[in-house]
Amino acid sequence: MSDISLPGHSRLGQFPISFFAIVMGLSGLTLTLRACEHALALDGRISSWALYGTVAVFAVIALQYALKLSFHPRDVVEEWAHPVRIAFFPTISISLLLMATAAAPVWPEVARPVWIAGAAAQGVLSLSVIANWIGHRPFEHVHLNPAWFIPAVGNIIVPLAGVEFGFVEVSWLFFSAGLIFWLVLLTLVVNRLIFHDPLPGRLVPTLVILIAPPAVAFIAYFRLEGEVDAFARILINVGYVFALVVVTQVPKLARLPFALSWWALSFPVAALAVASLLFAETAGSAFHLWVGFVLAGLLCAIVAVLALRTALAIQGKEICRPE
Repeated sequence: MSDISLPGHSRLGQFPISFFAIVMGLSGLTLTLRACEHALALDGRISSWALYGTVAVFAVIALQYALKLSFHPRDVVEEWAHPVRIAFFPTISISLLLMATAAAPVWPEVARPVWIAGAAAQGVLSLSVIANWIGHRPFEHVHLNPAWFIPAVGNIIVPLAGVEFGFVEVSWLFFSAGLIFWLVLLTLVVNRLIFHDPLPGRLVPTLVILIAPPAVAFIAYFRLEGEVDAFARILINVGYVFALVVVTQVPKLARLPFALSWWALSFPVAALAVASLLFAETAGSAFHLWVGFVLAGLLCAIVAVLALRTALAIQGKEICRPE
């Protein structure tokens, strides 16, 4: 099928799937603000406005990508066939799951069907991506990067609202799948980082994604078990370990030019902030409470800078370019 030119949208074919990572970051910000409001006994006004903004951004990005699929289907197929970009397709389903989680306390009647759609899409997309990985074509070490965590480990997000909606066994299924693939992919990614060529500049920010799986797993495990036991403590502390590892790479990150991959900084920081605040509340730890607040402040600064840089990049037509 040949692509159809859409008047006024000459750059639509280059609209990247990675734009949905912005929604993940904004959803993480919403959940972090809600956790801070809960810790400070505030009403949910600020997080509610953040949720409205997140939904609006998702609608705009989803519309743009739907237009790309309609008028430039070959470009979508090329993204799916790309060894790096394919990992970002589940950001669509993860965005739905995160928005449903954020909306559950205020719009439960809307959040439930959104969560169901997100969980179904996550299952299909993660299985499709994994089948592609182990399927008919070889991959090289240069293709492997922390963004590969997204398709498989995104399953860990399902229990965040799934338990509340009554899908306990489904949540355990997704959590188990995400956890085992996190361990497998963690081994592969660390091997690639240590024994092979350094990550390309645009992918260096994805190193921050290392923080997200254990942090989200801690929150999901707490939702499933309802307590902080030894395994939960291991998960959150592994998140802190990876955060410290990422800090050692800050000088390298500071020298890089802006790209959409920089949005990879937002959601992992949000996940660790929420995990810290949850641990503080459950274990009565003042130290973790302050860690959570510091991370929340850092997240607000990160999102503000990223939003400004993204707006400037869009205005300067620096993003939707063929590579």
